[in-house]
This record gives sequence, C-alpha cells and structure tokens, in this order.
Amino acid sequence: MQLPNAATVLGDFADATFQHAGVTSRFTRRDGKYYVRTDGPDGRLTEFEIKYVFGLAPLQQYLVELPGGRLQALGIAWDARPEQAGGRRWFHLYPNERLRAGDPLHWTGRLQNWNFMCADCHSTNVRKNYDAAARAFRTTWSEISVGCEACHGPGSGHLTWAADPEARPDRANDKGFVLSLDERRGVSWARHLQTGRPVRSVPRATTREIDMCARCHARRGQLTDEVTAENSLHDGFRVSLLEPGLYHPDGQMRDEVYNYGSFLQSRMYAAGMTCSDCHDPHTGKSGPPDDALCVQCHDGTKYQAAEHHFHHPDSPGARCAGCHMPTVTYMVVDPRHDHSFRTPRPDLSVKLGTPNACAGCHDDRPARWAADAIARHHPNPTPAFQTFGESFAALDRGAPSATAAAAAVAADASQPAIVRASAWQRLAGRAGAIDAISAAAVTRDPSPLVRRAAAEALSVADPATRARLLAPLLSDPELSVRLEVVHALADVPSGLLPAQPMARAVADFVKVMRFNADQPESLVSLGTFHARRGDPEAALDSFREALDVDPAWLPAYVNLADLHRARGDEPQVEKVLRQALGIAGSSGAAHHALGLALVRQGRRKEALQFLAEASRREPANPRFAFVYAVALHDAGEAAGAVRELRRALALHPDDPDLKATLAAYARERPR
Repeated sequence: MQLPNAATVLGDFADATFQHAGVTSRFTRRDGKYYVRTDGPDGRLTEFEIKYVFGLAPLQQYLVELPGGRLQALGIAWDARPEQAGGRRWFHLYPNERLRAGDPLHWTGRLQNWNFMCADCHSTNVRKNYDAAARAFRTTWSEISVGCEACHGPGSGHLTWAADPEARPDRANDKGFVLSLDERRGVSWARHLQTGRPVRSVPRATTREIDMCARCHARRGQLTDEVTAENSLHDGFRVSLLEPGLYHPDGQMRDEVYNYGSFLQSRMYAAGMTCSDCHDPHTGKSGPPDDALCVQCHDGTKYQAAEHHFHHPDSPGARCAGCHMPTVTYMVVDPRHDHSFRTPRPDLSVKLGTPNACAGCHDDRPARWAADAIARHHPNPTPAFQTFGESFAALDRGAPSATAAAAAVAADASQPAIVRASAWQRLAGRAGAIDAISAAAVTRDPSPLVRRAAAEALSVADPATRARLLAPLLSDPELSVRLEVVHALADVPSGLLPAQPMARAVADFVKVMRFNADQPESLVSLGTFHARRGDPEAALDSFREALDVDPAWLPAYVNLADLHRARGDEPQVEKVLRQALGIAGSSGAAHHALGLALVRQGRRKEALQFLAEASRREPANPRFAFVYAVALHDAGEAAGAVRELRRALALHPDDPDLKATLAAYARERPR
C-alpha cells in the first residue's frame, strides 16, 4: 500500500478509458493527483480521487475514499505484466459480472471495503475502529505498508537491546523481540540413506514461523486487532478448514485460500519444513529458480530423470512445480501455486471430478487418459500422502457409508491436523456418528483446529454430553476454540456449566461479534447466539442491525422470521419473508421458508407454490425437494410426490431421506 505519485502509480491515467457492463470509466491526472470517473454508490458517473495504490505485480488496485472513513477498492485494476504477456492494460476483476451499485461485490460495496477486507494484512498495527452507532470507520495504522513489527512484534525491546546488548545478554537469542522466528537456526536437510527422502537435521518442535505467515497467507476470519506477534495465530483468527466451496474434496485449492491450509496437508509440512525453507520473508522471493529450488533437498538424478516425469526435459511437464504445485488463476491474471505438494491423481478426477495437474497442459484429453498414462509409467507408485478425498466426497454427496468413513478420518492420528479437523467439521449435525470415546479424546487434542472442529461437531449432542465434554474447553488457551465452545454450549442449562468460565467466554463471543459489526454475518451469529441463550429481544436487535448494514442479507431475514415463528407470530413471519423475496427473489431458501410458514398457517395450496419454487431454484439442495415431495403427498398428489423424489434422486442418488421416502410412497401406489 502506497500513496499515489509518479513513482508508485503503474496504471495509465493519461485520459485512458475502460468500458465494462455498459459503464465507461475514465482515468485522468491533474495537479499531481489521480482521478477516476466511474459509477458511484448511487450508480451515477462521478469523479473520485485515488487515495492510495495497492499492490505491484501482477496487478495494481486503486483505493477511493467514501463517506464514513471507508476506503474502497476499484473493481477495475491495472494489469502490471509486460505487454507481451498480455499486460499493460486496464481490466475488470469480475469480467463476467454486471455489478451495479448496491451489490456487495460492486466496488462501492462492503466486500470491496479495504478497512475490513484488506487493511490487516497490507499495513502494520492496523486498528479498524468501526463505530457501529455512526456506521463509520476511523481506521489507523502505524506503517502504511508491511513493516518489521508486523512479523516481529513491537520493536521497543529490540531498540533497548540494540542500544546496549551487553546489558541484556539473556536477550541475545531473540535480540529483544517478543517472538523468535528461529526454527531454522542451525538446521540443515540431508537425504535419508535408505529412502533418499530429505530429512531435517533437528525435528521442528514448533510452528511459530508458519503460524506467523498464516496471519495473512491463510483464508481466515479476524477475531480482534488487539493481538501482536507475541499472540497465537488462533487467538486472533479463525482459520478456515478444508471446507466445500473453498477446497475440492481431495484438498486441492478451489477458492482463494492463500496457501496455509494447503501446506498443512502436505508431506513437506509433516516432515518439518517451514515457509522460509523456500521463501525469503524479507525479499518475498523464492530460492533458486525452477527445479533448482527443489533439488536442493530432493535427488535431482532421480526426480529430474525422464523415468520419473516421462516428459521431454525442456517441457512444462518435466518441471517439479508443474506436476506437484499446479496453479489456479485468481483476480484474472494472478496464477498461484497449490502448496499441498501432492502427487498428480487423475484417477481421482475420474472418480470425484476433482482437478489434476495433467489437465493443465493436456486439456484436450480426458482424465481417464491421464490416469492410464501415469499407471503405465508408475505401476507401483509411492502411496499418496493425502488419502481423505474419497471419504470427504462421499460425505458431501450424502452417501450412506460416508459418515463412518469420515469418522475414521477424524479419529486417525496419522492424518494431518487440518484434515482431522475438517472431518470433524463435516460431521457437524451427525451426532449419532460421533463416538463418545473419540470425542472425549479429541477435545484434548494438541491442535486448536481439531479442538475447535470437535466443538462444532458436538454442538448437536444432548446438553449433558455437551456440558461434560466441552465445558473444560471454556478455558482453552485459544480464543478461536473458546468461541466455538461457547456457541455450542449457548443453550445448555447454566446449572451444568462452570459459571465464571462461561461468563468470560460469553463476553469474549459478544466482543468478537461486535468487533465485526460492520459485517451482517457477524451480527446474525450474534443474534442466533442471543436467541439460543433465551434473549429474544437482543436477538431481534442484532438481526435488525444486520439488515441496516446490508438490507439484502438474506440470512438476517430468515433468522428474524424464525425468531418470530418461535414466538408464535406467524403473520410477522410471513411479512418478513415476503420482504426477503422482494430483495432476494432468486433465493430458494426464502421461498422454502415462506412455504413452511404458509403450511403452519394451514394455507397448504398456496404453500405448494413456494415449496415448488424453492426446489426449482436450488436443485442442489435435496432438502427442498424432500419437503416439497412430502407436501405434495400430504395434499393428495402422490404421483407428483413420486415424480419429484425421482427427479431429486437423479441429482442426489445417495440421499437417504429421498430414497427411503420414495420407497415408502412407491409401496402405497397400486401397481
């Protein structure tokens, strides 16, 4: 992040124009300042001054200040690549979208807000300072870009030590910093005599360096801005697990996940690698180029040979990263390597539809062709390190045996912690599949990711079980764990819980949600928490505040309607859901909720229209089809119910509710 001037601005502001989705934007410069004329918060063309530039390569973005202390990132960016690579041009970050003012992804929307989305990683000692009453930010920072203290913590102790090192010989190792990133000090790598694999001279005993990098190089939610380098990663952030939508079932990156979650799955992480084994944290550059980086540790005579990669030596298929670190392009022009360092598995592409590195070059060939080619060249392959893909994929599609398979992954101590945690997270809502002995053990797991996911999985257990297993974690050292635990215990009778730890955890939860009160999802979480704790008025306030922040945030409407339903106010339920349809008319969830509300009012014929629309609009949700089929059957339309179930089963062949209900209804019909 930099101030705009002739040295920092890379884009063409010499009266350049760019057209997208019917809007012509113009970039100009006068009196040493930079301007863009584009569609503003009201949709009208308006001129805005560029306040900051953001990034260098392969693209640069531009920040505009809007009322309320909001810095917003333009959706039009400058392609900083060389012209021969397709660069030196303006382009839109959402080329296939017609974004208009009011859309969260429009440059004026909350999802392009620097204060929330960007600042914490791109400046040093950022304080968001969101004022919920004023709906405004007073964000501050100590350094406009990333400085030494972002990773090393407050520097005052270092200055004191540096002024007179002899006065503090006990600080010689850490040089006065609050955190020593010294996990590689005196460490070397050698090849194992029998296996030939790289072995660290001293086992890695901590993850300090990796966790420091993860503060920005992980997909995560920020819990507070009061932490420094001295605090744990999991005290300031909620790291995303290998969740559907973010990752493919086999753990390959899908959405923009920033490497940490990928690296934790890898054999290299398990072997003791740290980020700085390959990357210089001060220059931002990797070590030697291309394969030279890899063969510093790996045997080049083996892995650079045609017998291993079976490609021409000068082709992309012969490069280590080409096969083991395939790229996904984000932000249109930014290809990023997957850091899970996996063996190419086109056989899984055949089974699961996941990507594979071979298709990066051979996109004209089917996955089966690539799988057969690898099998011919490597008939006895080294066992893959990531082995959870089929279990996760089966659970995602609702296969009957999938729950037991995922539970086995969750209980397998040989699996990486993030994999076990992701398995526990996928088991959330399946209390019957969770073995009490395993659950008791996992709540004492050394990984905060696993403890947090276990609390989420146990949130549907009976109150006594939750109290027995999770109450000790109310005093967990990691804030991210305590938040998940207190959420799971929210509706447990107070007599089953320790009063003081519960009170402190409740206060922590409320504080974190209020810290993120600029986002509607945080306010909805706070509202559901209040509702579960028996405070409907506080819940109503939170849901209404969420709608003030984002009037189109559908979950706020659905939860607000559910709160009215719990209070027996069905007319208000209908009113809220009809408001939701007026704003999010394409939502299957809103149609489904309104259909259920009409069923409860006895207006079944009218309800069928909305239940049918929900199933039509969101065919990926088998629950909508199931409920619609049951409603048809109850209305005397048995044939229609059977047709709907068969249609849904064609999309969800493993769904147990659809299968059982179809079997029952089919038996009722005369042959």
